[in-house]
Amino acid sequence: MGDHFQMVVDVDATADEAQVLAARVVEWLVAEGIVLGGRTDCVLGRPLGHPPGPNWRRAVEESPDWDPWDGLAVHTERRVFDSGQGGPESVTCPRCETTTPLSGETYDEDYEVSREAEPDNGAWPRFAAAMGTWHETGAATVDCPACARPVALTDWIWEDDHYAFGHLGLEFWNWPELRPDFIQEISRLLGGHRTGYVWGKL
Repeated sequence: MGDHFQMVVDVDATADEAQVLAARVVEWLVAEGIVLGGRTDCVLGRPLGHPPGPNWRRAVEESPDWDPWDGLAVHTERRVFDSGQGGPESVTCPRCETTTPLSGETYDEDYEVSREAEPDNGAWPRFAAAMGTWHETGAATVDCPACARPVALTDWIWEDDHYAFGHLGLEFWNWPELRPDFIQEISRLLGGHRTGYVWGKL
C-alpha cells in the first residue's frame, strides 16, 4: 500500500511568523485530542512527530476505513512542498483562468530542471527557475503565457494540488482523508491565512 501524506501549507506566513503560528495550531490540536503533545518517532523524514490522539476522527472524513498509523510532522522553514512522485501536467493562472500545459520535467534538490523541456513547450523551465528563486529568496513571479501578467509563484493553481510554497507546513503521515472543515479551522487559527493542500504517496 505504501506510505502517504497530506500537508496543510500556510502560503501567507512569513519566516518570522512560522514558529509562532505552528505552536498555536499544535496547541489547539493537542487540546482537541487530535494529536498528542509528546513527540515520538512516528513520521517519515523527521526525527520526531506528534502521534495521533484519542480524538483523531475529528480531523478526518466520516467512517474512515482504517486508523492512522503515523503522526504529524511540523515544518517551519521555507520549503517547496510537493506531492513527491511525478509532476503536474498543467498549471492554471488565477487571474485569467487559462490552463498552461507543462512538459512534465521534475527538478533536483537544487531546484534545477532535471531534463530538457520539450521543444514546443517552454513553460516548465520558467516555473522551475521561479521555484529556485523562491527557495532562495521567498519571492518569485512567473508571467502568464496567456495574459502576460506577472503572477506570484504562490498564487498559481497546480493540477492535482501538486505544489505549495510556504514557511509553515503540517504534514500528516498515513492518516485517512482530512475533512475540508478541519482544514478551514486550521486556516482560522492561522489568522485567516490562505492554505494549500498537498497530498502524495511514496
